Amino acid sequence: MELKQRKLNLATDYYQFSVSNVYYEMGIGDRTAVFDLFFRKNPFDGGYAIFAGLEQIIEYIETMSFSEEDIQLLHKNHPELTDGYLDYLRNFKFSGEIYAMPEGSVVFPNEPLIRVKAPLAEAQLIETTMLAIINHQTLIATKASRVCDAAKGDSVLDFGLRRAHGTEAGLYGTRACIIGGCSGTADVEAEYYFDVVSKGTMSHALVMSFDDEYEAFEAFARLNPNNVIVLVDSYDTLKSGVPNAIKLFTKLKAEGGCKGNYGIRIDSGDLSYLSKEARKMLDAAGHETAVISASNDLDEYRILDLKNDNAKITMWGVGTKMITAYDCPALGAVYKLCALADEDGVLQPKMKISDSAEKITNPGYKKVVRLYDKDTGRANADLIMFDDEVVDETKPLKIYHPQYTYKNRVVEDFYAKDLLIPVYIDGKLVYESPGLEDIRAYCKAQKKTFWTGNLRFMNPNQFHVDISDRLYDVKKELFNKHKK
Repeated sequence: MELKQRKLNLATDYYQFSVSNVYYEMGIGDRTAVFDLFFRKNPFDGGYAIFAGLEQIIEYIETMSFSEEDIQLLHKNHPELTDGYLDYLRNFKFSGEIYAMPEGSVVFPNEPLIRVKAPLAEAQLIETTMLAIINHQTLIATKASRVCDAAKGDSVLDFGLRRAHGTEAGLYGTRACIIGGCSGTADVEAEYYFDVVSKGTMSHALVMSFDDEYEAFEAFARLNPNNVIVLVDSYDTLKSGVPNAIKLFTKLKAEGGCKGNYGIRIDSGDLSYLSKEARKMLDAAGHETAVISASNDLDEYRILDLKNDNAKITMWGVGTKMITAYDCPALGAVYKLCALADEDGVLQPKMKISDSAEKITNPGYKKVVRLYDKDTGRANADLIMFDDEVVDETKPLKIYHPQYTYKNRVVEDFYAKDLLIPVYIDGKLVYESPGLEDIRAYCKAQKKTFWTGNLRFMNPNQFHVDISDRLYDVKKELFNKHKK
């Protein structure tokens, strides 16, 4: 069997080729187009999302080309693709502009996370792959952020690889989990790609491979002296597992050991009750610094319940429900044309109209500005506006709900910050991706600029995202024009 390498340039919907073939043959493929990538609804019924995946977008754009093998495949299976268009693909190189939010940004529905300005055929070709990357990582980063918020400062580890939708989803899901706030991962492949150190404890199989539970613990400790976290629920957590762990820790301390991480992991049963009882037993034996970690189908809701019940758990191994975004399987981000150059090269705003108000798009070449309160430094609202518009920070600003304009308020004593930053200019990469830990720290800092009500994962306060008066007028004009 021939082993084939993945081809990210072909990881796209076929219609990207068929449509851009039409653009090419009709002579409009080189007209400048503007597309926005955004999502319409916050995931998990929450109040926000965490943007992630930009680094993989860059990797994709940097390697975007078509080999002769690719061209022959398309020619063989899709004779409708013209020879001229296939020649165009042979020489393909992205030549446009990309602006994006920094990874780790707190983001909201309908605002452009990525803005692409490029020849129409180019901008069309990159749609599906960019959506696949952003939809996945942004969703998982958001889930991880919620889980870490529920843990209230405790260490959260990504244990999700074995339950991910494939190893690639596990790898990039791990990256997103760390951006969202996780302190580590069990995925060893992440060490190679993202310069993080994988972490883990032991398996039930190890314990059951020995005739005696204590012997298994001792053997593990001998070969893992700096990470003696033993799994205590293979047989009987409180009558066997914890007493054997205490016996081991006492022996190691007498020998000068237990100087690194040490403690227990509970993977089943009533985690609150077991952790409380285990804490009493450990403390009574003089092991007050022993960690109690827990796993077993955890998510933000279960962790919050355990925290509220005063469970004595300070480290959380979270797998299935974080790596798969268990209760919200898709972010649903979209990529929409919002401007196209006319025959004279002048950008003309474009807008999708729908009977569903939430599916009507915002036209034009736009930016996103965040308004911060001068006294508190907290974010008050986001404003979507044309790129050449300027916010007057010296005057009060009236902002509206983008659909229900009777809902409005006045923002005063604020300063404004552009959220979209240049990534590609004229096809050249002008942005250097930060390290993963830097992105994680950026995300943590960004969340601190929001009121806690906006970040609640149950019944959050809606963060206001408005459009400028000028954008509203153009949107209304286009709507009336197309309806006539």
